[in-house]
Amino acid sequence: MRLIIRGGTVVDPVRGRMYPSDILIDGERVAAVEKRVQARGARVLDAKGKLVLPGLFDMHVHLREPGQEYKETVATGTKAAMRGGFTAVAAMPNTAPVTDTPEVIRYVLEKARDAGYARVYPVGAITRGSRGDELSEMGALREAGAVAYSDDGRPVVSAAVMRRAMEYARMLGVPVISHCEDLTLAGGGVMHEGFTSTRLGLRGIPAAAEEVMVARDIILAELTGCHLHIAHVSTAGAVRLIREAKARGVRVTAEVTPHHFTLTEQAVEGFNTLAKVNPPLRTAADVAALREGLADGTIDVIATDHAPHAAHEKEAEFDAAAFGLVGLETAVGLVFTELVATGVLDIPAVAAKMSLNPARILGLPAGVIEPGAVADLTVIDPEATEIVDPASFASKGKNTPFGGYRLTGLPYATVVGGKVYIRDR
Repeated sequence: MRLIIRGGTVVDPVRGRMYPSDILIDGERVAAVEKRVQARGARVLDAKGKLVLPGLFDMHVHLREPGQEYKETVATGTKAAMRGGFTAVAAMPNTAPVTDTPEVIRYVLEKARDAGYARVYPVGAITRGSRGDELSEMGALREAGAVAYSDDGRPVVSAAVMRRAMEYARMLGVPVISHCEDLTLAGGGVMHEGFTSTRLGLRGIPAAAEEVMVARDIILAELTGCHLHIAHVSTAGAVRLIREAKARGVRVTAEVTPHHFTLTEQAVEGFNTLAKVNPPLRTAADVAALREGLADGTIDVIATDHAPHAAHEKEAEFDAAAFGLVGLETAVGLVFTELVATGVLDIPAVAAKMSLNPARILGLPAGVIEPGAVADLTVIDPEATEIVDPASFASKGKNTPFGGYRLTGLPYATVVGGKVYIRDR
């Protein structure tokens, strides 16, 4: 089957440019990128007035399957990804059972193939059961299809265990994705430690709880030569540590979520459990530092940390409510509304941070639009506007603090291997 994406503006994150062009897709590959493509009998997708980006890749999602299908399944999560403009996701390992064996890796991949929506790349657990004490069979996980290692949701408390994990990951040629949290400093907190937590009478998590572990893992990456990727950066201090590490040549990359570069701790006012997330929403100064880190290249990736929960897990007292929010279906709109419209990032930089860089970090052949490349593309209408309605989400999770927000710049179509998904049709 052949498809022409006609009349769009192609975004090239490699060269940092945009240009008008048609794109011809033949089967699962891009066949031509030219001013005017002709192909008799081809289906045409009208992209006039729209942007055509390499398929967006969210390298941090929680699909919950196996074991927590009441929250999300591979099928519902990957359908939500496609509705949100993502052609691929990396699935974190805190499932039940934890993704710490080749069998679970293969199960997730099989479920993704059956679903037929966005591509799924499993992340294997660093330690057995993500308990932090005994390394998983990292080589076997890699052979089964793991693209990285993480105990996301929990930190690896032992520096010695993390060092060994980094040494093995370096030999296997894949990154370690670190959830940076010192639990002794976090102290069972439920939001950012500061004026708002004190006034609300809620236990706080200080910025130092993140920054201490960021510093430790940078030191270990420098020692081992491992590629360290720091998940969901939330503090100004963490941004500074990463910037300094990059300047001296440490192999470190980092990601930020849309909720962390958009919201502050004040979103928790009224004991709003929809804004309860880990790491917590921080201060306006932290938000400004995250945006600066995106602009100057310190932060390489925008990822959602999509964390669906059932309604009853959020409709609880603040202390008892689950951490996390869903992000796949609001990410593009938040990026365009909060970053592009305000001049923090231009559109090629968005494509780099949401497509090219995640692919490069995980060593995957994606993030470009050129003849021979896999036909994974995201078409965005920069003028489209919506009021966020969680009831419309394809995800089982409706737990978002962005309900009612007006967003401008939305995914129009998602193309995975030449197959087209039109949003909301």
